[in-house]
Amino acid sequence: MPDSVPDALLLITGTCPHCAATAEAALRLVKEGRLGRLEVVNLDVRPERGAQLGARSVPWLRLGAFELTGGQSYKNLADWAARAAAGGGWTEYVVDLLTHRELERAVALVREHPDRLADLLALLADDELDLGLRIGISALVEELAGSATLRALVPQLEQLTLSARPQTRADACHFLGLAGDAAAGPTVRRLLDDEDAEVREIAGETLAVLDIPAEEAVAGHPRPPGVGR
Repeated sequence: MPDSVPDALLLITGTCPHCAATAEAALRLVKEGRLGRLEVVNLDVRPERGAQLGARSVPWLRLGAFELTGGQSYKNLADWAARAAAGGGWTEYVVDLLTHRELERAVALVREHPDRLADLLALLADDELDLGLRIGISALVEELAGSATLRALVPQLEQLTLSARPQTRADACHFLGLAGDAAAGPTVRRLLDDEDAEVREIAGETLAVLDIPAEEAVAGHPRPPGVGR
């Protein structure tokens, strides 16, 4: 059997309403050769295993390097098995964590693997990005405020301020303030003339966060009517 085929560990209880279906879906993947091995642990009998793994609810599944909670359909597990086998899927995984409001785990993952934040920020340019996910990304970035991980992505954030989408420009500008790098001042300064009122407002707030005086920020750059007045 190829080494790339992942194994899985499933934690269940006897009273869990979604555990049986998840176990059946995972076993089907074993039969198809998409999982190499499936270990199932009943926490009613072995509660210490759940404590060791930090599982807070069931069903809890470790599939390759991914930890999934809640009921899982066959298709969903097949998708995760394919990602695990290919060694990818990390952006989708962080998105899944944020979608299920697992902010603490998402932040820990990004701190451990800073390169994954760049792919997550790239999603901000998506016209169809779900509002809930956009909020989740914002919450994650706020947890990383002032970190070297976020400062390293200032060039990417500056590029995002050129987006045709006002919301993307606003988010990128806000994140530049969270990064805390005054070198982004000229980029933020340009947004004081943005056609969108919210972007202009956030640009002013970001300059204040970066401790760039308003006079310096607008030198030779007239402020749009009503901005900062």
